[in-house]
Amino acid sequence: MTDLPQFHAAKWDEPVVMEMGRPGGRGQHFPAPEAEVSEAVGADLIPAAMARKDRPELPEITEFEAQRHYLHLSQMTLGMMGISLFGTCTMKYNSKTAEFATLRPELAEVHPYQHPETLQGVLEIMHDFDGILRSLSGMDQFVFQAGGGANAAYTMACVARAYWQDRGKLGERTEMVTSIQAHPCNPATAAAAGFKVVNLPLEENGYPSLDALKAAVSERTALIMLNNPDDMGIYNPEIKEWVKAAKEVGALCFYDHANFNGVMGKLSARELGFDACMFMLHKTFGAPKAGGGPAVGAFGCSDELAPYLPTPVVVKSGDGYALDDDRPKSMGKIREFWGNVPQVVKAYAWARAMGAEGIDLASDISVVANNYMDKRLSEIEGLARSNPGVSAHRMEMTRWSLEPIAQETGVGTVDFANRMADYGIDPWWMSHEPWIVAEPFTPEAGELWSKEDIDMWIDVVAKICEEARSDPEMVKTAPHNQAIAQVKGDAFEDPSKWAMTWRAWKRKSGEADTARGAA
Repeated sequence: MTDLPQFHAAKWDEPVVMEMGRPGGRGQHFPAPEAEVSEAVGADLIPAAMARKDRPELPEITEFEAQRHYLHLSQMTLGMMGISLFGTCTMKYNSKTAEFATLRPELAEVHPYQHPETLQGVLEIMHDFDGILRSLSGMDQFVFQAGGGANAAYTMACVARAYWQDRGKLGERTEMVTSIQAHPCNPATAAAAGFKVVNLPLEENGYPSLDALKAAVSERTALIMLNNPDDMGIYNPEIKEWVKAAKEVGALCFYDHANFNGVMGKLSARELGFDACMFMLHKTFGAPKAGGGPAVGAFGCSDELAPYLPTPVVVKSGDGYALDDDRPKSMGKIREFWGNVPQVVKAYAWARAMGAEGIDLASDISVVANNYMDKRLSEIEGLARSNPGVSAHRMEMTRWSLEPIAQETGVGTVDFANRMADYGIDPWWMSHEPWIVAEPFTPEAGELWSKEDIDMWIDVVAKICEEARSDPEMVKTAPHNQAIAQVKGDAFEDPSKWAMTWRAWKRKSGEADTARGAA
């Protein structure tokens, strides 16, 4: 076992920024306007109707105080700079070069309402990245409107609606078929688009049988939606036969590439027969994830489905690039404008830096790293591998279970996650809901983490297993070395206890004070 880190987070008695400062504190003093400007504009620089009646409610602090405040906040969080093997949501290093590129005025200061002739550089990057994704998938057109994986899955559901409506068969094609182990966004978005969801259960090989699929699909099937490999790390080798069976009844086929990291450069969705697929730029392609804010789900499809794509579509036009809005069969918009363009630029930078050889090598490393982890985790008493009857090697992640040690000690996966933070390790990702594996955790090394980092992560898991047996209460009450103790999740169920803005907090806390006074 490697030497475990001796970690303790900083703990500052730090107020929220709106409670800081004092009257007159300033980060910047702006000079009075030049006499020429005042004379040209007149005495009233701001029209009376636009002038504020009161001062803005902003903290009055110096620039240095603001920097110190945010430094303190950063010191009290791991901030994804620990070891974070965040399975099912591939976490990669976000290149500072790519971040810098998106701050350049050529991108940061443009606006999507500008005339396309003034946006040629941005449109060229969008068009070229579309080409990169085509080469990885075999699809004929990509768009980047979708705000993440679930939004891309919903794009597919809406494209399918438009496709069947155009053929006068939307009333007949009412069902979507998927696996119980598919990402929840697939059944959820299909249901939101009005389709009836048919979920196939897992069988002895860790995936539904081909016979089960053939029994489920029919002339009522509008589409099938699958991710492969799944979050257990199991790749369905019968995937071509699945697509063939769906096609025989006329259904569309969608490939959810959330787990693309282990197969990138190795397979093509179109060659497998799929009509459409999606990539998560904030996972596979090195763009930041950032809590769902700037996520992008790149949606690609065949020429047959391209008329139904959300608009506008970036296209080559002569020697330049244009935005094609003239698509009468389009499903409409899935999000504003063309999507989150800075994220596309970051993903483009990642793909260009990696190149075809780098992408191919990265998938190799991802698979090797995961199977190295599998071997070491299998040697820790108290852990169990999902689908234990499936002995084949897994892909870029494997779902594991703490059920044995939880039954022995009462310490579960949430307790483990909290305790990991005491070692400076980012708490693990457990599983999508609902759990179909008891007390789950799903590590994914990808190509980023070194063998030393992976060993450190596994050694921390082994150490917590020892602690669970020797002092379970200590693990259950973790974290102990963090800036704050356990966060009680029940507070998030009561809107009166939290607020997203300072104005809302003042209103709610005032209401609470009033209620206490009345009592």
